[in-house]
Amino acid sequence: MVPENEKYDLRGASSSKAEVHQAIRNLDKGLYPNAFCKILPDVAGSNPDFCNIMHADTAGTKPSLAYLYWKETGDISVWRGIAQDALVMNLDDMACVGSLDNILISSTIGRNKHLIPGEIIEEIVEGTISFIDKMGERGISIKHAGGETADTGDIVRTIDVGITAFGRMHRKDLIVNQIKPGAVVIGLASDGQANYEEEYNSGIGSNGLTSARHDMLHNMYAAKYPESFSPETDPSLVYNGPWKLTDTVDVNGQQITIGKLLLSPTRTYLPILMPIIREYRQGLQGIIHCTGGAYSKVLKFLSPGVAVHIDSVPPTPVLFEMIQKVLRYITR
Repeated sequence: MVPENEKYDLRGASSSKAEVHQAIRNLDKGLYPNAFCKILPDVAGSNPDFCNIMHADTAGTKPSLAYLYWKETGDISVWRGIAQDALVMNLDDMACVGSLDNILISSTIGRNKHLIPGEIIEEIVEGTISFIDKMGERGISIKHAGGETADTGDIVRTIDVGITAFGRMHRKDLIVNQIKPGAVVIGLASDGQANYEEEYNSGIGSNGLTSARHDMLHNMYAAKYPESFSPETDPSLVYNGPWKLTDTVDVNGQQITIGKLLLSPTRTYLPILMPIIREYRQGLQGIIHCTGGAYSKVLKFLSPGVAVHIDSVPPTPVLFEMIQKVLRYITR
């Protein structure tokens, strides 16, 4: 039996990103090394009172899951959520340093044209525009600068969706993590339904989907969709869960498919953060976007000798309870 903490690496992913951190160890960390995002001098405007933030991220392996769901159900609209995943992984990280308005974004999509038709590209683009419009209604300005869609079917198995974002802001408005003893930690849940969301969100975001989809989904998908995973992966670690994408789960009296739970778009906190930052910017000691690593991510931004005491946490989301149960069953 493979230990659970080794499965992620054996599936070709990494929770610690140790090799990445090693590779970038000599990169300049910017003007404020403890900031959540790298802060650069104002190259765009050459004003010493301003700074630039550029950020890049992707939807991770979640597009492979969207591919499965689309092939099984024909529901092409699921790709709009992938656009939100890639956007939020950039925008909410930038919001952690106080940059949450007048942001430029550009998309980079690599697809296997043999498997991913133009209609999916259109859904991703429309999903991007829809998200931008929703944020605009709440006073958050995001401008789409276009991007690149490359047909790279000889190296991309299905599709990869990424976003690069750029912001320019006054240095005095920056939020740089300087967490001191006595500070109050406030956490925001990723599941449920915010008043700016159209449906229930499982809270899964865009991290850990390699594990979630293989540990939860039935092995039938391995033979049916070999393009949805790497052929180098040990077959015993591929799709060894009990569920099909169309199986339903009761969530607060509502029947939701496993596929929709796994594909819940990464929640953005911009509509919540904007009024808080505008009113309390000077009193905030730090903001951390805990998409990977959960609460432990806070530890990366603490000064030496500072500890965190968490006296209450939100209830475990339904989907995460399901993942816990299936992992306990697999490792028995």
